Formats: sequence, structure tokens, C-alpha cells
Amino acid sequence: MTSLDRVDLELLAALSTDPRATVVALADRLGLSRNTVQARMARLDRTGAFLSYERAISTSALGFPIEAFISVVVRQAELPRITEEMKGLPEIVYAYGLSGPVDLLVRVACRDTQHLFDTDARILAIVGVERTETSLVMEEVISHRVTTLMELARREG
Repeated sequence: MTSLDRVDLELLAALSTDPRATVVALADRLGLSRNTVQARMARLDRTGAFLSYERAISTSALGFPIEAFISVVVRQAELPRITEEMKGLPEIVYAYGLSGPVDLLVRVACRDTQHLFDTDARILAIVGVERTETSLVMEEVISHRVTTLMELARREG
């Protein structure tokens, strides 16, 4: 990832405020030409500034209101195969590889507590998974955000 300049940060902030903004609207808002905005967005995309173009969809709206984090301890040598198998579990929303005593942190969405119990059992049944620990999500208190980091980067830059 290349370093971001003031214009990049302003463009990202504008997109964060209005993710559906058109290139023309962004150009108008930032006082830039449409071509400049398009070129900058293409460069930001190529360098990995954008994570996903997938809309954030509520798991509750899909009928899966129970969310939990499952800490997973595995046999290290089998981690690549285990993560491939886990990709086949539709309840897994995302997973992170960690350092420390826990190898994977997995977020799941389920219909009810029995579904959560069954999902945990399916993870445990994967050969090489040694142990899991489940923590029920009670409430999301800070949503995914990067605007605070953009502000910090602008102040420091």
C-alpha cells in the first residue's frame, strides 16, 4: 500500500460519509475533476485501500439473529486445511488467524441457541480442531469504523 496524501484521505472520508456517492458527486464535493477522482479511486483500489464492495447486510434480517465469537485452538500443522474446511460452514461470517493461545477467532451467525450449539459442534468435528470456546455477542458497542483513523492520519500528515 502506498502512502495516502491529503486528497486521498479526503476522498476516502467522502466515501465513508456517503458510500453510494458517484464519481461526479465526489468530484463536485471535493472540487476535483471527474477524471482525477476516477484515477485516484482506481489507484486506491489497486493498492488495497478498499476492502470489499459487498454491502453490509444484517444477519438478523436474513433470519440469523444470534451472533457469537468462537475461539478455536488447532493443531498448527493442520491450520491451512482446517480453514479450508471452515469455509464450507455458511454460519461463519468471518475468521481471523491470531497469535497467542487461540489460533482462530471466528464470528458466526445462527438462527437460535441450538443452531449455535450445532455450529460449534461442526467446528469441533473438524479433524485437527482441539478446542473451542464460545462467547455470545450481546451487543455491538463500536461498529467497524475507519473514519477516526482517517482523521488521525490527516492530523498527523
